Amino acid sequence: MAALVWWDGRWHEEDPRILGPLDHAFWMASVVFDGARAFEDTAPDLDRHCARLVDSAKGLLLQPTMGVEEITALCLEGVRRFPRGKALYIRPMFFATRGFVVPEADSTRFALAIHELPMPRADGMTVCFSEFRRPARDAAPTDAKASCLYPNMQRALADAMRRGFQNCVTFDPCGNVAELATANLWIVRDGVAMTPVCNGTFLNGITRQRVIALLREDGIEVREATLTRRDVMEADEIFSTGNYGKVLPVTRIEDRELQVGPVCRRAHALYWEFARSQPVG
Repeated sequence: MAALVWWDGRWHEEDPRILGPLDHAFWMASVVFDGARAFEDTAPDLDRHCARLVDSAKGLLLQPTMGVEEITALCLEGVRRFPRGKALYIRPMFFATRGFVVPEADSTRFALAIHELPMPRADGMTVCFSEFRRPARDAAPTDAKASCLYPNMQRALADAMRRGFQNCVTFDPCGNVAELATANLWIVRDGVAMTPVCNGTFLNGITRQRVIALLREDGIEVREATLTRRDVMEADEIFSTGNYGKVLPVTRIEDRELQVGPVCRRAHALYWEFARSQPVG
């Protein structure tokens, strides 16, 4: 079993067709989702991912049909249907089916997809700088994890891969560093961990928030700051936090090679220690 989908009151092992060309979500992108992880029989911060889904739905003018506890419980039920220890991606979604331009909030539907997705190796990735930018908060629903935000980051990532890199650093409308195309960005200088301050152009990631708290509890100074291209190029360490890989080191930025540093290693160890305190049960 590689995937399970909850739709219309039951689990499906096939991929059910749930949208048609007249559905609002199909042509107006009224879709929000969240991505959580299960791995090593843990599901860290699953409840917070489900809570963000509900908030995202409201931000996109949708009316959530399920509450946080109900969604969390359904996600855990689905995870337990897989063999123990499988690395899974958990994706609950809300979307609208009616409306012309503005979605009809009471047409909101829910679906949940859970599928196998191995955890990436934490041995380093290569990144470049991208010309594609994150949108301003008055130009897109940047406070929601909305599907309509992703096409520009798809273009950024495809361009980076075409140039031989695995990911890319994107900027905000003012030209300051925002995040990677698929994760929040961190740098380290003189032992101080720094991550771009959230200014409404990118999501304050749940793994980002968790790592900030874990590092500070461990006695490592963390600063949320406005960062520039030069800050990234001159960093002692670079790493990312995000749902897909949790904590991943960057070992090349443009033509500069880096080593996996002590702060990144500590962040990774602290996160895994925390994750093991969140068993699926």
